[in-house]
Amino acid sequence: MTHLRRLTDLWRRCDVVVRDLPLGLLLAVASLLPALHGKGTQVGDLPARPFDAPALVLIALECLPLAVRRRWPAASLALVSLGFVLDQLSAYHVFASNAMLIALISAGAHLERHRRVTVVVLSMAYVPLALALGRLGATERPEGYVVFYLALVLAWGIGAWVRSTRAAEAERRRHVAETTRTAERTRIARELHDVVTHHVTAMVVQAEAARYLAAAPDRFDAALGNVADTGRRAITDLRHMLDLLKAPHDTDAGMPSAGELHTLVERTRQAGQPVDFSEEGTPAESAGSAEFVTYRVVQEALTNALKHARGSPTVVSVRYGEKEISVEVGTGPGIGPGAASPGGSGRGLAGLRERVEALGGEFSADRRPGGGFLVRARIPAGSPS
Repeated sequence: MTHLRRLTDLWRRCDVVVRDLPLGLLLAVASLLPALHGKGTQVGDLPARPFDAPALVLIALECLPLAVRRRWPAASLALVSLGFVLDQLSAYHVFASNAMLIALISAGAHLERHRRVTVVVLSMAYVPLALALGRLGATERPEGYVVFYLALVLAWGIGAWVRSTRAAEAERRRHVAETTRTAERTRIARELHDVVTHHVTAMVVQAEAARYLAAAPDRFDAALGNVADTGRRAITDLRHMLDLLKAPHDTDAGMPSAGELHTLVERTRQAGQPVDFSEEGTPAESAGSAEFVTYRVVQEALTNALKHARGSPTVVSVRYGEKEISVEVGTGPGIGPGAASPGGSGRGLAGLRERVEALGGEFSADRRPGGGFLVRARIPAGSPS
């Protein structure tokens, strides 16, 4: 099997002319067999002429051009048609005359330019051929010429159908590739948003808070240390993401999971946001991507809390069920310094909604009447990563 696979790969790497030549050679060799003399395609019903040396020239003229039927389909069709006409007028009726149908199919499938002109020229050339055969004593009735012409049209039509089918398949693949690229760009944008926005927001909040701690050196140093730790965490997450982009397969392996929520909450607390965190149950073994999405939901909600409800008590509740994970994050109005941070683009929440709904879950993010917001997500836990 290995040797056969190697031979197949080697054959596919050969030039298209080399791959098309064997058919022409096979047809030429078959035309030399005595049993196939006079068994070719014919029109006009002229009495068959005995096989002689000129017939060899006609065989070569009809068969060898098939080697370039895909590289130069117009030239191949012209040469084969010339050989076919001479064969019919000479009444050899060699087996190689069947190459006419092959050349028509190939031209219909591979000819790129002047397709209509080619059809018109061939159709017009068929009339003089029929008249010439009639002067040579052909006994073919008019309907016979019509049927043969329709057979030639059918051969061209088969080639045209193959061409249109290949074009449709190529367009479908192009569309799939473009859709895949768009989805991948969207996925990367979401990951960058989740990683960068959360960490940078925490760093900004910590840096702003540090300005009010200049009179307390110990707390000031601690605040700067938190900024540095958050920056290092951001770099680590970005490197992690780049490693995933280099991986041969799309996977969430190594990305944050629901099990790291405690670390996420603690970092948010260090940034100055009071967070009350509670968990119920344990993640199911088949949670898969649900854990990753759970982490992202909590991360985005805490990022929004830092930006828009700074200093307000934030409640994070995560409940693990057998078939789903429920997440709820709520805050009150911001009360700390800089609580009125400018609003975001909404890209993060939109991305979360798409993530959750992609797993068949539900997501909502609403403002509370008295201020603050409430984020809820129900994430099915049966989707493996």
